[in-house]
Amino acid sequence: MSTSKPNLKLLAVDDTPADLELIRDALATEPIQVFTAPNAELGLERFIQLRPRIVLCDLFLPGMNGLELLDRILAKDPGANVVLVTAYYSTDSAVQAIRQGAHDYLPKPLDIERLRRCVRDLAGQDAERQRTLHLDNDLVDAFQFENMIGRSPLMLEVFGKIRRIAPHFRSALIVGATGTGKELVAKALHRLSPGAGAPFVVSNCSALVESLLESELFGYVRGAFTGALQDKLGIFEYANGGTVFLDEIGELPLSAQAKLLRVVQNSEVQRVGSPIPREVDVRIVAATHRDLRKMVAKGQFREDLFYRLSVIEIVVPSLGERKEDLPLLQRHFVEKYAGIYKKDVAGLTRRAQARLAAHGWPGNVRELENVISRGCMMAAGSVIDLQDLPETLQRPAQADDFSPNEFVSLEAMQERYLLRVLSHVRGNKAKAAEILGVGRNTIYQMLRRISFPGESVLAEEIEARDDRPR
Repeated sequence: MSTSKPNLKLLAVDDTPADLELIRDALATEPIQVFTAPNAELGLERFIQLRPRIVLCDLFLPGMNGLELLDRILAKDPGANVVLVTAYYSTDSAVQAIRQGAHDYLPKPLDIERLRRCVRDLAGQDAERQRTLHLDNDLVDAFQFENMIGRSPLMLEVFGKIRRIAPHFRSALIVGATGTGKELVAKALHRLSPGAGAPFVVSNCSALVESLLESELFGYVRGAFTGALQDKLGIFEYANGGTVFLDEIGELPLSAQAKLLRVVQNSEVQRVGSPIPREVDVRIVAATHRDLRKMVAKGQFREDLFYRLSVIEIVVPSLGERKEDLPLLQRHFVEKYAGIYKKDVAGLTRRAQARLAAHGWPGNVRELENVISRGCMMAAGSVIDLQDLPETLQRPAQADDFSPNEFVSLEAMQERYLLRVLSHVRGNKAKAAEILGVGRNTIYQMLRRISFPGESVLAEEIEARDDRPR
């Protein structure tokens, strides 16, 4: 038999020594380390020092009461499970405790078996959370492809297309909204191409000054203009043998489009001020968030260049179209930024996960990365909570927040509204059923259909929790 100390810690805070002794004796056979404190002030100090996952706290304490201590504990670590205990039980105080974030509310005198059951449930949830964390890490590795992460059908289709065309393509067009990861797709095409060992050069067409654009793309010869004191390579010659990524190709002026067409068609460039074309061996990947077909129809983009570039077209889906990938992306970014900021952040609270699940993500994966980065920076404990999110995400989404491209089915809207109500009542399904005017079983049925980002299937965790006031 192992003699190592159990990892799970429990802190009991009570000003009655007999009750602390009762708790120690009741949990003596459980694989839990039990610590005690005789008042709230010392209890908060011990919590900060020990970081227990479970706290049993008397509601009426001298000085700081149990609800105040609950708020202070959750401010330090929103992932802690706090159970309030009192000899003066009332339904109102129980509901208030649950709304403030308490996991449960137990009356005194303590029922030993009920206490053990409550602690075992919390210990089981903590163990399941740890297993889920490892599983999510394994899933991130399993569904990572060339620094992109996805298991949704749309992303798996993108990954499959990249694999098929990378060994053969000469030009490709990547289409997708801002923040979807178009440059990652371009880098994947390069790394899997025969020219992977040669340079990968990025040029943002919208950032280039028009007067200098041709010089940057195609280079120039000495004396071509005032200040041209020596020959200069353009990016196509510099990337010879490799890949040029032209981001925001829709912003390229028509005059430069004509010269780019020559590179695509004839694999040659002509430096500014030189009559001599130079052969180049480059793969060209262009990307845009604009509708080039409409631009062609309006005469804003050359039709011949468009058809040359779009021989291979890869459409990168928005995050709203691939919400199945939210759990993996969240896990990936939490691990990334916890490491960067050197913080022990393991994930998000359930209410933070629900809030992110209901968000429309107009800024796509880039917006999600920024949100998780901020959350890791702001988190005071081991999890990211609502107050660690940007202010726009700390409140539930309103109906007016939706843009036309975020319209969803009635069933999806019902699920989003259920999430909003559950978030408001801190997971209390009985209260949610009362607000929605439906039976509790209806809440359970809807939860079974929903898979949230974070700890695998959050709906199952919410459903498993009996949050009725006792």
